[in-house]
Amino acid sequence: MATAADFNHNKPARPRPLVSADDVRGKAVLGRDGDKLRVVDKLIFDERTGHIAYVVLSTGGFLGLGQSYHPIPWSVFLHDDKHEGFSVAIDKRLLEGAPSYRPDSAPLFDDAYGQRVTDYYRLSATTA
Repeated sequence: MATAADFNHNKPARPRPLVSADDVRGKAVLGRDGDKLRVVDKLIFDERTGHIAYVVLSTGGFLGLGQSYHPIPWSVFLHDDKHEGFSVAIDKRLLEGAPSYRPDSAPLFDDAYGQRVTDYYRLSATTA
């Protein structure tokens, strides 16, 4: 049986960490070195589970020219309370070789493409 001593009543209650997908768009994503990698453009959900599968980062470009998108598995993201954004254990060099696409050539986000993205980050994490 739990007693009052088993609970920390001095600890402030933290609100449930729910956030709108719209509020995540534009949030900064910091790399392992603390530098800003890119910003969140969109979230890709798995229809079967309802969970976030990938975060798509928007990179570069001016007025749409030279812009590209990099999907990264949600599992590598951590919320960064200090910077009110996200951090990932990758750097710009790793991101440069990652699967990406241009605004006019978005891939079909099917299991095969998802596996390609996941495999890249899994392989890179073990060799980086």
